[in-house]
Amino acid sequence: MLMSPPPKTEPFRVFLASVLIFFAASLYLCWPWVSGQVTIPWDAKAHFQPQLSFLAHALHRGAAPWWTPNVFAGMPQIADPQSLIFSPLYLALAALVPEPNFQQADGVAFLMLTLGGLGWMLYFRDRGWRAAGGLVAALAFAYGGSAAWRIQHTGQILSFSWFPLAFWALNRALDRGSFRWGMAAGLFAAFMVLGRDQIAWLFCLVLAAFVVYRVFAPPAPDGLGAGKRFARMLKPLAGGTLVGLIVAGPALLWTLALAEQSNRSEITLEGAMRGSLHPASVLTAFVADLFGVQGPLSGFWGPPSPGWGETGLYIARNMGELYFGALPVAALLVFGIGRGWALRRPAVFFFGALLAMYVYAIGKYTPVFPALFDVPGANLFRRPADATFQIGAFAAVLGGFCVSSFLSAAAADRRAPLGYGLLGAVLIACVGVALAKGHADALPAIGFALACFGLSFAGLFAARRFERRPALALLLVALPLTFDLSLNNRPNQSTALPPETFDVLREQTGNETIGFLKQKLAENAAPDRRDRVELAGIDFHWPNAGLTHGLDMDLGYNPIRLQLFVDVTHAIDHVALPEQREFSPAFPSYKSPMANLMGLRWIATGVPAEQIDKTLKPGDLPLAKQTADAFIYENKDALPRVLAPARAIAADFAALERDGGVPDLDYRRNVLFDRADCARLALSCQEAPQDVSGGEAGEARIAAYENTLVEVEATAPASGGFLVLNDVWQNWQAVYVDGVEAELLKANLMFRAVRLAPGPHKVRFQFEPVRAFKRFWPAGR
Repeated sequence: MLMSPPPKTEPFRVFLASVLIFFAASLYLCWPWVSGQVTIPWDAKAHFQPQLSFLAHALHRGAAPWWTPNVFAGMPQIADPQSLIFSPLYLALAALVPEPNFQQADGVAFLMLTLGGLGWMLYFRDRGWRAAGGLVAALAFAYGGSAAWRIQHTGQILSFSWFPLAFWALNRALDRGSFRWGMAAGLFAAFMVLGRDQIAWLFCLVLAAFVVYRVFAPPAPDGLGAGKRFARMLKPLAGGTLVGLIVAGPALLWTLALAEQSNRSEITLEGAMRGSLHPASVLTAFVADLFGVQGPLSGFWGPPSPGWGETGLYIARNMGELYFGALPVAALLVFGIGRGWALRRPAVFFFGALLAMYVYAIGKYTPVFPALFDVPGANLFRRPADATFQIGAFAAVLGGFCVSSFLSAAAADRRAPLGYGLLGAVLIACVGVALAKGHADALPAIGFALACFGLSFAGLFAARRFERRPALALLLVALPLTFDLSLNNRPNQSTALPPETFDVLREQTGNETIGFLKQKLAENAAPDRRDRVELAGIDFHWPNAGLTHGLDMDLGYNPIRLQLFVDVTHAIDHVALPEQREFSPAFPSYKSPMANLMGLRWIATGVPAEQIDKTLKPGDLPLAKQTADAFIYENKDALPRVLAPARAIAADFAALERDGGVPDLDYRRNVLFDRADCARLALSCQEAPQDVSGGEAGEARIAAYENTLVEVEATAPASGGFLVLNDVWQNWQAVYVDGVEAELLKANLMFRAVRLAPGPHKVRFQFEPVRAFKRFWPAGR
């Protein structure tokens, strides 16, 4: 006989009341953001808001969003985990709203967290635990820990939010031996996996561990051996696997294929250790503002900071904040550990997962991390401290379980002198750390934490007394926790800034710099031109503005970039500060052949360009305008986007990338090919000519330019020649000449080209992402 769900001990109306209270508390807690008073800052705006704008613009003009020409001279969006293409709610927002605003984008993030909290409430009901416990778990999960303090990491928030629903559906599927519930679990898990980040990876390991746990330690004895139990789980697991592969499989394959062509295919152990969580950060689970994280950066004294001392860590201050509410943390410590309730089945699974994630998160501070880093997939991620998301999730569930157990326990079982002693010892430790570091100013924060613990226990004890009035009991638990989270995890510099800060990322911005650039791009438009722009050293949220406003940029903000582009330009993931603008041997200056080939016509910098490019001479770049944000320069030598040269010149691309010396040719008439390609393709390539201005030139004009499709009308000289499209080359691109597929060549170090016979031609460059899968086919190996 298959295991059936445990009995439900409370009427549905009690569960419904808890859900309504949770929704009301959620609206109250997220109101500063969804009302527009503040907005989620940093990556949520600098990276994800432009991605959302690009996606919406593409969908509403009927274009495919699989590739963008707006950053890094072209990027495969379909393989980028941060593009939001595979995020169901953001995709729906982009499909419904042509110009998504900040409030709508923030609202989706909070809606996802609310759905995640609801997942835990459904799981609690299935387990027969108290609705009050599920309510506590939901609030602590959605508005505590990293969910609150790292809300700006939109992709991680999405992965985090799908996990409770996946866990709930998986538990149901295993309880009932249901193929359909297995499919539901696979769907939710697939949505989680589509985040393709460390949060999703760690949660996948947890789901796998839960299946193993259920095989060897089921919630209720059934008299069956582990083998038979596993056999009965095969049907739901098959359903989950089937749906998971269908929904998430292609995106995963695209990302794996991109990883091999990107700058981030592997992270070193030493690099990952720098992203460890300091063990002392666990104290923030008890005192939210112990280290001054809510104030200005200069007042923060926790690890890592100068006030703490040398740690060798490289993480932001908000990454070490674990506070998820006085009630759940007190219940976990006092009853979960003090009374041993956390060791009861099935809570012991969450307790084990919590400990495992803490060990992983502290990274270099544990001797087992090098072994953990050998787990397949670990070397794709650079911060073990990201496991604070998991720590918050499992601590929330355990806190809710202990609240549920307390409300159901006999009076004798509710006595926990050891647990209260542990809580007191932790608070004394907080005082000791503050005094040892010379920060007596932290004592008020500790005092406020003590008051929150008192208020929380008062509400919990009162709820126990009003058991026959369940709605009142729920309120007595929820109100103190909501009040606590609204103050201790309130909007701050890490999680909320005025919307006006990011005005440049609004579709209808009145920003003078953006307006001037758009005006000049329109004035200089020509059939063969599509000039590029650079926004360097202006502010954190500027580099991806091209995605919002449809500007083609040579740089951008993304930890993932094509390795070919990085090899040629040495572009790093960001260019918010002047010193982040790196030049390379092949692209040594704004005044260089590669800048011209890039079509880099307009350069806007937060400081005078000479402070960024030290090689510039007076008059090299005329200043076109100075705005409140930037100095805007014009590079009048920038070349058109399409060229039709006749003469091929052999070059050593690897040497040019390494040593520089890209020849200063007339690239309207000449094109560089790697010597190896000249031989392989039997191209008639000359060595570096004496007459750099020689050669013939055909004609080329852009007939259509979209994200994934560029159509060019070209006429090659009488002797034949080439068409060069100065967009970055990738082998997922294809080219068709007069409707027939031709060989896509790599020209001028990193751009696309095709060979043309004499005369007129219609050429179509097309992004075909399915070509990424050729490496997985036997014929493509």
